Amino acid sequence: MNINRIIQFFVPVIFTLYLLGCKEKNSLGENGRYSLYILAKDGKEYLLTSNTLDSGELKPETSGVYLDPKDMDRDVFVKDGFFYHLNRKSNRFSKFKLENGKLVTAGFLDIKDFSIENFNWLGKDSLLLSGLNLSGYNHAKYTFVNTVKMEAIAQGDMAIPAPSGKFTTLSIGFVEKKGNALLVGYTYHIPQGVSSYLTSDTLYVSELSYPQMKLIATQKDTRSTYPGGINTIQSYNFKDANGDYYFQSCPGIALGNHPDLPTGIFKIKAGDKKIDPDYFFNISASKIQNHAYGMWYLGGNKAIIRSERKDLFKGLGDHYSTAHFEFYVLDLTTQSITRLNLPLDKGTRRECVIVEGDTAYISVNSTKEGNYIWLYNIKTGALKKGLQLSGDTDFIMRIDRLN
Repeated sequence: MNINRIIQFFVPVIFTLYLLGCKEKNSLGENGRYSLYILAKDGKEYLLTSNTLDSGELKPETSGVYLDPKDMDRDVFVKDGFFYHLNRKSNRFSKFKLENGKLVTAGFLDIKDFSIENFNWLGKDSLLLSGLNLSGYNHAKYTFVNTVKMEAIAQGDMAIPAPSGKFTTLSIGFVEKKGNALLVGYTYHIPQGVSSYLTSDTLYVSELSYPQMKLIATQKDTRSTYPGGINTIQSYNFKDANGDYYFQSCPGIALGNHPDLPTGIFKIKAGDKKIDPDYFFNISASKIQNHAYGMWYLGGNKAIIRSERKDLFKGLGDHYSTAHFEFYVLDLTTQSITRLNLPLDKGTRRECVIVEGDTAYISVNSTKEGNYIWLYNIKTGALKKGLQLSGDTDFIMRIDRLN
């Protein structure tokens, strides 16, 4: 066979394999293991997927799916390849998937006068949405959803006492199922103008019967306030390997706006339904000396939190845009604290940590070093850069395990 025949034979084969490889790469990207929600420099928002966070580079304008703000916002949550989001203007709770480079609707359910505060998966396809009435944020409600059929199994009111006196609204910070009961953490607010409020100096944990949602008992605690936060935007609680439940209070200016009280971590023991009165991890009194927002379980007795640097921002107006956040690893038993040697991060509330085995993937929006996923080795403490989000990326708003 002469050289021309060889070229004629192999070039088409190589080209075909190349096309197949590109097709596989695109298919893997669309159905990747991870999703990343990106806010671009021009204000546009994108979803990207990747099979790895360990290395590589992605640009939202070339690799991402543009998100129509009418359909999607950062308060989206992810499970088994689907994205779930409530559009409060249309009252539509939708289930989306990525298909052929677009975000398409896989099902929906209309939920009137409802604002999600927390979501809980009570089974593979059983989703509990807890929240408030959109018309006043003063009434606790719930919707139990079958996510295969996107049907409401049950809807109604949670027997949480309505705000009274000077308090006009409330926030539900966490909902945790324990046997035949739900534990609901919440607090009340006083309005301060159009978009500001002050928070009560007390946090509450009510025990409700499940699924009746009737009030059984309520516990008060004044060591801190604003228990947890809206978990469609950021995580504030977890259950450890022993079944003990931990939640973070957030009285800082970006959530509770009661900064004279400390950010703290509370515990509810595995066999109990009340806050442990002997446990309180005072973050603000530690060497951090600041407030924190966000908490993720690393395994064992360790967690990671994201703490603000109050010496680096002037007020709520630049809290989001100024790089001033640090990451700390906490030992929940000894209450010792270790700062991670990461660049200062920006963005007030973000879902920015994924833990897999001995690795914590941490997204950092650094003004000086760029936007990266960092790999933290939980056993050795080593840190290294992984996937870079470049191009038009301004903020990595959230990272999620997609598949």
